[in-house]
Amino acid sequence: MPEKETSEFVKGVEKPSKAFEDQWLAKLSQALDATVGREIRERVLEGSEELAASTNQEEIIDWTRRAIGLLDNLVDEEGRKRIMTACACHFPEQRLVPLRAKYEESKDLDTVHGMLRELFISDLKNVLKLDDRLIADILRWGWGVAGVKKGNLIVATKMPFQLRKHLEARDPKEKRYYYCHCPRIREAVKSSNPRLSTTYCYCGAGFYKDIWEKILQRPVDVEVLETVLDGGEVCRIAIYLPSESALRAMGRNQDDPIE
Repeated sequence: MPEKETSEFVKGVEKPSKAFEDQWLAKLSQALDATVGREIRERVLEGSEELAASTNQEEIIDWTRRAIGLLDNLVDEEGRKRIMTACACHFPEQRLVPLRAKYEESKDLDTVHGMLRELFISDLKNVLKLDDRLIADILRWGWGVAGVKKGNLIVATKMPFQLRKHLEARDPKEKRYYYCHCPRIREAVKSSNPRLSTTYCYCGAGFYKDIWEKILQRPVDVEVLETVLDGGEVCRIAIYLPSESALRAMGRNQDDPIE
C-alpha cells in the first residue's frame, strides 16, 4: 500500500470532509434499507440532507444523537448492530490478502492473528516512528488492531487517535477526547449535553468485524465492551471468532459464507 494511504489509515481523520460525511451517510442509508426497510430509513435519516462539511460539529452531533435515539427505539439490538457495523471504516483490504491466504493454507487462527499483530507493530515503527519503549508499552497495554486473543475470543483495545496528547493529558475528559477516533462525534466526548447512545460505537466495532470476516470469509460477531463516549477510559471491542468445528461445518455448506 502506498505510504500516504498507510499513513492516513494509521493516523486517522481529524475532521470530517464533505466526502467523508456523504460516504458515511450513504453507508448508513444502505444498511437501514437492507435491515429495516424504507419507512424506518426515512425516519432515521430525516434532516441528514442538510448536513455538510460547513455544518458545525455540534449540529452534526445533535443530528446523530436524534438519529441513533430513533434507531434505539425502533430497531432491536441485533438489527442495530448490523446497521452500525456496516457504517465502519475498513482496514485496507490489500494488506489482508496474505493473512487470508495463510488462513486458507493452514486454518490456524493463532498464526493469522500473529501476522496481524506484526502488521500493527510494523506501522508503529515505520509510519508513526515510535521508539521501542513506547511500542513495548502499547503492546503491554493490549492496544491495537490485533488485540489480545484467548481461544476464539479477541479483545481489541483501540490505540488513542492522538497518542502523545492522550498520554500527556491529565484531565480525564481531555484524555477521552484525544482517544476518540471518530471525526463526526469526537466533540461529544467533552460535551456537557446529553450523551450520545453507545449504539453509535458499533460503527467502530465494525472495523474489527470487517477484518476478520475478510480473513475467514465467514460471519463474525462483535460486542462493544467499553467506550470513551460513555465515560470509559478506553474503547474495547470483543471479537467472537467461530470455533474450529463451526468453521469446518460452515466450510461444508457453501450457502453460509459472507458475500
